[in-house]
Amino acid sequence: MNHEWSLHVLGSGAAHAVALGASGAVLERGGRPVLMIDCGPDTLTRYLATHDELPPAIYITHVHMDHVAGLERLFYTVWFDPAWRGRIKLFVHAALVPLLQGRVADYPNAVAEGGANFWEAFRLVALSRGFWLDGWWFDVFAARHHAPGTAFGLALRGCFAWTGDTRPIPETLAAVTDEHTLIAHDCAVTGNPSHTGVDDLQREYPASLRARLLLYHYGSEGDARTLREHGFRVAEPGMHYPLHAPAPVRAEAG
Repeated sequence: MNHEWSLHVLGSGAAHAVALGASGAVLERGGRPVLMIDCGPDTLTRYLATHDELPPAIYITHVHMDHVAGLERLFYTVWFDPAWRGRIKLFVHAALVPLLQGRVADYPNAVAEGGANFWEAFRLVALSRGFWLDGWWFDVFAARHHAPGTAFGLALRGCFAWTGDTRPIPETLAAVTDEHTLIAHDCAVTGNPSHTGVDDLQREYPASLRARLLLYHYGSEGDARTLREHGFRVAEPGMHYPLHAPAPVRAEAG
């Protein structure tokens, strides 16, 4: 592991755990941002505390407001800055585009003066199986969160995976990761129909996968301590986690 690549966790909290920040992260290479994951209410603020310019690309896992509420602020930021308008790539699974449209983009008159279409502020890249970015292929996979087809994680093989909010998906993660891949995984102390709990991980994940997990989307610092007491590594807001370099791009990808 050469530490050229890292995962910078911006926030690690569940929707109600505002002190921990909305769950989101930045994939970095050589200290520079490659891809921001999700854009919750405070994600952009946390991002700009470290980086001196806006994220070049953003991946959206699903459209709950703790993961997309910051897109409105980002829209205003880039719309009124001609140097940034239309530059930021916004990677969104095709199934989420109509949901995201209804959630953040459908309000009449995106700006009071009129004449502004929400999506013109970004470079929307709709996708299904995955996407290319800077010559790397990112796999996209379905998560188990509320209704089917409404939440999607991503993986850069050999480097990292980010599940987004999900119930256990061990078979999927085994298919899109290898022994070098850090797996950032949704986990609370107690699971529910939309989120993974400690007992779920212990019951459904083999030791080889559990050893590579980095848990986030928990409810409090006390919950983080409990997760550690169960032997898991827990993500902390603001921390950088070193990654292996991605595996060579597969010829069949894309």
